Amino acid sequence: MQVGGQSIAAHLVSLLDPFGVLLGLNGVILLAYVVAIPANEIVMPAVLMLTMLLTGMSGAGAGVLVELDTSATTLGVLQAGGWTLLTAVNLMLFSLLHNPCSTTLYTIYKESGSRKWTIVAALLPLAIGVVVTFVVAQVWRLLA
Repeated sequence: MQVGGQSIAAHLVSLLDPFGVLLGLNGVILLAYVVAIPANEIVMPAVLMLTMLLTGMSGAGAGVLVELDTSATTLGVLQAGGWTLLTAVNLMLFSLLHNPCSTTLYTIYKESGSRKWTIVAALLPLAIGVVVTFVVAQVWRLLA
């Protein structure tokens, strides 16, 4: 779907990009995490799909979830999306620290019976991930 000549994904990436860059990530990565709330395993395929879509790359992965066949192809897509070593390091850190998937949150709610603890379980790791990636990005840029 297009709005103002651009896809909705392009608008969302543009909106999220300044915050993502502040964290040493980018808008594509942040949107991929939103899309991947049902299952965290689809973050990287979503990143590749969105990057290929927004950079105008053609091929089987443009606009659909994809798993590329070689690491060289994956590297080319990520470099076309503006990835740096900082982006890769902070994506690894954010992946370790970000909020759990919807199935985990549902299980937490069912086990605890508490909305409060479910919200804490979602927001606390997300906040920690944001703080850690922000600090790493700022120190990285200071030392670079």
